[in-house]
Amino acid sequence: MEMSARNQLPGTIKKVTVGAVMAEVIMQVGDQELAAAITSGSVKRMKLKVGDRVFAVIKATEVMIAKE
Repeated sequence: MEMSARNQLPGTIKKVTVGAVMAEVIMQVGDQELAAAITSGSVKRMKLKVGDRVFAVIKATEVMIAKE
């Protein structure tokens, strides 16, 4: 898979919660969890399930940084 997006984080699916229209996919990325909201149709089409190795591809107009 080749993609122009630079922010690609490899991870493993920990949980998939499918609703009527949308689904929440929880991924383990390093020592952090990352949640993605995608369509239920995408979950079905991609056959996503717990344990699958996936990439979180992040595209945003801005990224904020916080420091304590």
